Amino acid sequence: MDELLRQATAVLRGMWKRRWLGVGVAWVVSVASVALVLLMPDKYEASARIYVDTQSILRPLMSGLVTQPNFDQQVMMLSRTLISRPNVDKLIRMADLDLKVQSKAERDALAEDLMTALKIQNTTRDNIYTIVFRDSNPQQAKRVVQSLVSIFVESNLGDTRRDAESAKKFLEEQIKTYEKKLEEAESRLKEFKLRNLNLQGSEGKDHLTRMGELAGLLEQSRLELREAQESRDALKHQIVGEEPVVQSDAVAPEAIAGVSVPEIDGRIDAMRRNLDAMLQRFTEQHPDVISTRRLIKELEEQKQQEIIARRKTALSSPSTAASSNPVYQQLKVALSETEARVAALQTRVAEYQSRYDRMKASINLVPQIEAEFAQLNRDYDINKKNYEQLVQRRESATMGSEMDSTAGVDFRLIDPPRVSPKPVAPNRTLLLPLTLVLALAAGILSTFAASQIRPVFFDSRSLREECGLPLLGTVSMLANADSKRRQKKDLLRFLAASVALVAIYGAGLVVLFVFSIRTV
Repeated sequence: MDELLRQATAVLRGMWKRRWLGVGVAWVVSVASVALVLLMPDKYEASARIYVDTQSILRPLMSGLVTQPNFDQQVMMLSRTLISRPNVDKLIRMADLDLKVQSKAERDALAEDLMTALKIQNTTRDNIYTIVFRDSNPQQAKRVVQSLVSIFVESNLGDTRRDAESAKKFLEEQIKTYEKKLEEAESRLKEFKLRNLNLQGSEGKDHLTRMGELAGLLEQSRLELREAQESRDALKHQIVGEEPVVQSDAVAPEAIAGVSVPEIDGRIDAMRRNLDAMLQRFTEQHPDVISTRRLIKELEEQKQQEIIARRKTALSSPSTAASSNPVYQQLKVALSETEARVAALQTRVAEYQSRYDRMKASINLVPQIEAEFAQLNRDYDINKKNYEQLVQRRESATMGSEMDSTAGVDFRLIDPPRVSPKPVAPNRTLLLPLTLVLALAAGILSTFAASQIRPVFFDSRSLREECGLPLLGTVSMLANADSKRRQKKDLLRFLAASVALVAIYGAGLVVLFVFSIRTV
C-alpha cells in the first residue's frame, strides 16, 4: 500500500512539474473545439406526419368473395423500403437537389447523404408515419420532405395497380392455357368413347356387371324357349290324338289333362308361378299359400267343366263336328301362337348369345380400356378443376381491384411538411461544456504523457531502484525568499490561467443561453 502511494505521489509530482504544458494544451484544445462547434452549420429539421387508414367497412362485407391483401404489412414494408436508391434518385430530381451537381461522383455522394439523413418513424399500432429530414437550408429540407411524402403515396398506389394488373394478366394467360388443355382432354375423351362405344357401361355399371346381367337374360330366354318348345310339342301331341267328333258325355281325366283351354291355362300357369315364389318364402300352412292352392283347384275344375260343355256342343251337331270341333280348333290356334313364340324366343336367344360372346371375347381388353378411361377422366377432371379455380380467382381479383379503387388504402396528411423556426442542431449548449471537459482531459493527459516520457526522480530510493546502481549521496536544495516568491507567483499564474479558461467557458455559455432565449 505504501509503495502504491509512493508511486502515485511520484506521478502527481511529475505531472505538476509539467503543469504549464497541460495548461497550454487545454487552451489550444478548447480554442480549437469551440471554434469547431461555433463553425458547425445550423441544421433545420423538416417533418411531416401521415396517417395510413387500412380499414374499410367494405372489406368485412367482401370477406370470402375477393382476395384481400394484408395492407398493414404492405404499408409497413413500403415504409421500410421507401428510402432506396431509385426513390432517392427520384427525390433528387423532384426537390431540385441536382442543380449544383457536376459529376456522377457528386450525385452518388448526395444520394448517400440523403439515404443517411432521411428518417421514417412509425407507430405500428396507430399506422402513423413521421418523415424527418435535416438540412442547413430550411426551404430545401421542406422540399425534400414534401417530395418524399409524394413518393410514399404514389409508390403504394402504383405498386397496388401494377400488382393487380400483373395478377390479372397472369390469370388470363393461365386460363387460356387451361382452356386449350380442357379442349384437348374433351376431344380425347370423346374419341375414346366413340372408339369403345360397345364396351362402355351405362348407369355406372362395369363390364363384368353388364356381362352378368346379359348372362342372366340369356339363361332366362333359354328357359322360356324350352318352355315354349315343350308347350309346342304338347300341343302337337294333343292335335294328333284329338278326335274331330266327341263320342260321348263321359270324359276321362287323362283326356281332360291333354286338352288345352288357353284362357284358363294361362291363369293356372300364372297362379302356379306365384305359388312357387311364395313357397320359397312361406310354409305350406301360410294363408296365402292355402288360398293360392284353392284358386288353382277351382280353375282346374272350371277347365274341366268347359271341356265337357264343348264336347256336348260337338255331340249336338254330328254333321259338322269334324269341321267345328271347338277343342280341335283351339288346339290349332294355340299351336300357331306357340310356334310364333318359339321363333321369337329363338331369335332372342341368338341375339343374347351373340352379345355375350362379343363381351366375353373383349373381356381381356376391358381392364386396359377402363384404365385408359379412368386416366382420361382424371386428366379431364384435374384440368376442369384448375380451370374453374382460375376463373373464380380471376373474378375475385377483378372484384378486389375494383374494391381497392373505391376502398383502398387512404393516406391522410396529419401534419403537412413544416420546418422548425430555429436550428435543431448542433446543440451548442451541450457541446460547449463537452469541449471544456475535452480540453481539461487533453491537458491532464498531456502532462501525464510528458511525465512518463521524461520521468523525474524526486527521491534517492526511486533513482537507486530505477538505475540499479549504488547511490553515494544526495544534495538538497534550500529555497531562499526570492525562490519562494517566484514559486508563489508561478502558482498564482497557473491558477489564473486555469480559472480564466473555466470562466471564459462559463461566460460563453451564459451569452449563448441568453441569445437562444431571445431568438425563441
